[in-house]
Amino acid sequence: MPGSVFRRGETVELWTVETDDVAFLRDLVNDPEVRAGTAVAEPLNGADERSFVESIGDDGGAHFLIRVDADPVGIVGVNAPDETWGTAELGYQLVPDAWGNGYATDAAREACGYAFESRRLHKLSATVFETNPASARVLEKVGFTEEGRLREEAFLDGAHVDVRRFGLLADEWFDARSG
Repeated sequence: MPGSVFRRGETVELWTVETDDVAFLRDLVNDPEVRAGTAVAEPLNGADERSFVESIGDDGGAHFLIRVDADPVGIVGVNAPDETWGTAELGYQLVPDAWGNGYATDAAREACGYAFESRRLHKLSATVFETNPASARVLEKVGFTEEGRLREEAFLDGAHVDVRRFGLLADEWFDARSG
């Protein structure tokens, strides 16, 4: 049985993640095109994903299934916040068939809204491999600013690549919404 709608964006809905979503999430994270944009190097099986799903919320983070017309297309999350600093990391993955439709941008916006409006976080960060300019563009459209580059920090498909770090402050988020 699917979860329930938690937030609605312009094109997507963010739903609670349920154990029924394990197979979808396992297939998503193991898709070679999706995996190329993430730090997941090892294959994950159903038990690995079930463990992830069952642990959602245990560390204070929040993850949501991204749905379009009730169909799952990805996942977005705000990882465990640093309560002292008021910071957390944003992450998202979508099935390749959903790329290029604005779903990642809409889902990221909604996750940021949740983090800043409901959780009162001060800052969100996100990292992107230099080989994934589409993901960097998603962050820029949401309002993130590139804060730095870690040279040859990651090893993907036999090559060292740069990791770009982005950040978004709560004040920037609220200013953009009111302006």
